[in-house]
Order: sequence, then structure tokens, then C-alpha cells
Amino acid sequence: MKIIHRFSIVLLGISLLGSCGDQKNDEAFVISVIPKGSTHIFWQSIHAGALKAASEVGAQINWIGPEKEDDRQQQIALIDNQVMNQVSGIVLAPIDDMALRRPVHDAVARGVPVVIIDSDLKDSKDVYTSYIATNNYQGGQIAARQLDSLLSGKGHVIVLRESEGAASTQARANGFVDGMRAFPGIEVVSDDQYVGVTKTLAQQAAENILLRFTDRAGNLTIQGIFCPNESTTYGMLQALSRRRLNGQVKFIGFDSSESLINGLREGNINGLIVQNPFKMGYLGVKTMVEHLRGQPVVKLIDTGVAYVNQENMDNPEIMQLLYPDLKKWLGE
Repeated sequence: MKIIHRFSIVLLGISLLGSCGDQKNDEAFVISVIPKGSTHIFWQSIHAGALKAASEVGAQINWIGPEKEDDRQQQIALIDNQVMNQVSGIVLAPIDDMALRRPVHDAVARGVPVVIIDSDLKDSKDVYTSYIATNNYQGGQIAARQLDSLLSGKGHVIVLRESEGAASTQARANGFVDGMRAFPGIEVVSDDQYVGVTKTLAQQAAENILLRFTDRAGNLTIQGIFCPNESTTYGMLQALSRRRLNGQVKFIGFDSSESLINGLREGNINGLIVQNPFKMGYLGVKTMVEHLRGQPVVKLIDTGVAYVNQENMDNPEIMQLLYPDLKKWLGE
């Protein structure tokens, strides 16, 4: 297995182009996996899963992602570049469900199939090969039910949103807000705060919104919080800690990282909705190779979601989600 790592739009030299000649008639497939970013543990897990799949099928992987998770133009340029380089296929986590439609449609029209992972693309189900992701809306609804249970059906809650156009986190937030309508004793008092894609921006926004819902005595006037991804959850965790508000509010986040797992173990986070990004990356590459070989593929694949708290976080099946074996595949 040959693995090619790239993190900029200066990609794929002449030697690689030479190896792509008649890929449809052999198994030397070159698949570009394009995430939203590369720094968060979520994307590293997707990378590891993609490498595992590539090792099994003998494919070559180009791992190339934007430097920032809101850089739509760079992700568009990456896709266009891969199409020009005549790769066999693209596995893509689109940053924006509208802005990425044009390059995906163009890629498929030029003979480069696309598998979508993590976040859906609007009005494109007839274009892409398969969509492989968490049922994000359902994940938000699970968070709503769990927060209702933690609050015994009564209280005021807030939601942080990541960024507009990010289909996955929007679906989670929408699922949560819709889910809360089933619990009349709980009121969502803020659900329109977009905080950006970095942990720094998320922390700043979290501190501002906590100040907004603090009375003159320094007490919070909210009882519950939901954050829909790793960066927003981390930002809120840090904001609560800096203001010494840990334990004063029930807090459910989404995704996992070492910091979030520690926060859960220490009781500063009450629960995490956890995906399976390793499986997402693995199935993204496997599904693409099956398609390239002319085999039928499933159009929609749900990679699953789990609710993790202090009571179940040490269960073997949960441990596999929280601590994927990245070192084995990434060599880090």
C-alpha cells in the first residue's frame, strides 16, 4: 500500500499521474480523501479509518484538507485540483452544503465519482455515489432526551451552533431544539448563537453567552447546555472552568477528545454524544472502491451514535469509540 499525505493545494506530482493510467481495469485506485480540516481528533480518526480500508483493498490514499474548517474556497480548489489530476475517486466531508455543490457536480460530470461523508450536500443525492455519516438529527434528539432527564423535565437551556452551512452540526442543533418541544417544562432560551469553527472562537463566544445568562449575584440563569461538536464543547468546557461555573449547569456535548473525556470523567461534562469517525473513514474508502469495481453500493449508510456518561464510559464497546487506535495507522 502506498500512502500519500498532503495538506496544501500543491499536490500530486507527475509520477502519481503516471500511475493512474488505466485504473478502471486494475486495482491501483487513487482516492483523495478531503476532510473539513485535519487538526481535530475527529478528522484524525477518519484518516486512520481510511488508511485501514486502503490497506485492505490495495488503494492509494491522498489525504488533503483545508487549513481551516471554514475555508470553503480552499476545499473547492482541492476538489478541482484532484479532478484535474484524474484521481479515481474522491471521499469528501463538505464544509458547506451549498458551496460545495458545484465542484462535486463538476467532478462527477468529468468522470470522478464522489462519496460524501460526515455532512450531506443539498440536492445532490442523484449525483454522489453514497452518503456515509452519523444520523446527526437523531444525535441531537438523543441529547434533548438526556438533558431532559438530567433536568427532571424543568429548566432553561441554551444551544451553541458551530457555523452556518455546516450540515452536520446544524442537523444536531435542529434535532436538539425539535426534541425539546416534547418537554414543555424546558425552554430553549437561545439557539441562534454561531461561534465559528475554532476552539478559541468557541471559548470566546461561550464566555459571552454565559455572561448574558448570569444574574447580578453571579449565578447562572440557565440550567442546561448543548454543544454540537468537539470545538464548541471544548470552548464551553473552558468557559465554564474559567468562570468557576462547573457543576452549576447540566452540560451535554458532541464528539470526543482527550480534554472532553477528562471533562466527562471529572463530572464537568454530564454526557457526550459520540460518533464513529473511524468507521466513517473506513467505509468511505471501501464504498468508493466497491463502486469503482462496478459493485452495487448502499446509497445511505448510518455509522451510528452513542450516548456516553460516567456510568458507561469504561464499557469495552464505548472505550473503542473513545480511544481509537490512531497510532497504528497514523504512526504518531
